[in-house]
Amino acid sequence: MNKIVLIVLCLIFSVTASCDNDSSSVDKKKNVENKVVWKMASSFPGSLNIIGEGALNFVERIDQVSNGFITIKFFEPGALVPALEVFDPVSTGAIDAAWSTPGFWAGKIPAAQFFTAIPFGPSPGELLGWYYYGGGKDLWEEIYHKHNVHPVQCLMLSPEASGWFKKEIHSLEDLKGLKMRFFGLGAIVMGKLGVSTQLLAPGDIYPALELGTIDALEFSMPIIDKDFGFYQIAKHYYFPGWHQPFSTNELLINLDRWNALSSSQKAQIETTCTESVVKSLAMSETRQPEALEFYESVGVTLHRWPDEILEKYKEAWDQVVEEKASENEDFARVWNSLSAYRDKYKVWKTLGYVD
Repeated sequence: MNKIVLIVLCLIFSVTASCDNDSSSVDKKKNVENKVVWKMASSFPGSLNIIGEGALNFVERIDQVSNGFITIKFFEPGALVPALEVFDPVSTGAIDAAWSTPGFWAGKIPAAQFFTAIPFGPSPGELLGWYYYGGGKDLWEEIYHKHNVHPVQCLMLSPEASGWFKKEIHSLEDLKGLKMRFFGLGAIVMGKLGVSTQLLAPGDIYPALELGTIDALEFSMPIIDKDFGFYQIAKHYYFPGWHQPFSTNELLINLDRWNALSSSQKAQIETTCTESVVKSLAMSETRQPEALEFYESVGVTLHRWPDEILEKYKEAWDQVVEEKASENEDFARVWNSLSAYRDKYKVWKTLGYVD
């Protein structure tokens, strides 16, 4: 009798152990199947202060956060696709993801420009309030999903400079006829004032300035502009960045790839990008003074636009946004959403902050 019990117990243990091993094998197999390995094209070089740095940091952090189950390989501009052409390959699934900025897709998605830079727009803090709690994030995702792309806000910069000029600008008359590299909605404003603008990829700006293809340019903020050496040719640097009181970069993900992720994997990507937004904003605030000191040491003159010129920029912007809203439904929807949020926020801004 005892032998029979012993045999039965042995059989039960054997079956249980076998089931446990089978279950473990299934779990391991499932984990292997869920491992994500993506290629990420970039519009910005990995060596670029804050922006490229942020891309490399994100790749490293998502590997850590996911315990190696989300691997994203960074590719320099042009390695997979040209810098200003990453959107469509992500849309079709030719590449999994991209590191870029929404303003590059103005021709395809006019409303995308609101998610990267808004002339005379909100501060970074106010913008984040609208993005997370005022409907901005939902609008951004809805608009991009029409193109089979999922966007994640993954980097933020504090205000940018207004631009580099070879000659001092004394009045708006001095702007007329200038050929200038300019980005986003601000480019349309400058066009209203007689400037001939064009969008160039980051790596193409310095050669264009050196060859005289452009007379002036805006790109980013002092510490980032320093990496490109614009100060070697243009000696007049203007502020404030009325056209970009904040700037954001996006992680573009093919929508089918995004939908195939587990909820945990989606949360890991979003959380890692949120961390990137906070750190990049802190970095961009911290690193500007050293860059400004450097410029003064090499003979660059730092200028602040007089109020009368800033007022003219604002008048031109008001015309631009009204025209663009009448031309594109999504543009109007995003503008109306942002404007409603800012109108409501104004009371708090006036009472809560020192000018």
